[in-house]
Amino acid sequence: MRERIKSALVAAMKSGDKRRTATLRLVQSAIKDRDIAAREPGKDTVSDADIVELLGKMVKQRGDSIRLYEEGNRKDLADQEREEVTIISEFLPRQMDEAEVKAAIETVIAELGATGMKDMGRTVATLKERYAGLMDFAKASGVVKALLTPAKA
Repeated sequence: MRERIKSALVAAMKSGDKRRTATLRLVQSAIKDRDIAAREPGKDTVSDADIVELLGKMVKQRGDSIRLYEEGNRKDLADQEREEVTIISEFLPRQMDEAEVKAAIETVIAELGATGMKDMGRTVATLKERYAGLMDFAKASGVVKALLTPAKA
């Protein structure tokens, strides 16, 4: 993951793409900050899974900024944030669609033998282990809740 980002940065600098260069430098800086924060004996850098999580947070932050800029009639800044989202998203794995998310949740529920809301935490934790970076866990939690809540007659 680090090498892909580094190569993309070098290519952006060579082509003179200022927006892409600046965005990829931000990404590298965020990764370096995370490396420093996670530094402990025997572990020098964060994993690719941690980098994917970090990139997901960066995309989410920019999504929030886009909404605020649009509310403030700052289309220029919103467009800039959209460009950054596009660049960062290139390094994220493809997100699962709704059908894939539901199928994954149903599989985990069956494997765990989850039967009610008391099993929600365990179910979501298992999903996070298996599908980190592949699904939106805020939405997935809603699906888990719906599947674990007994239908009222």
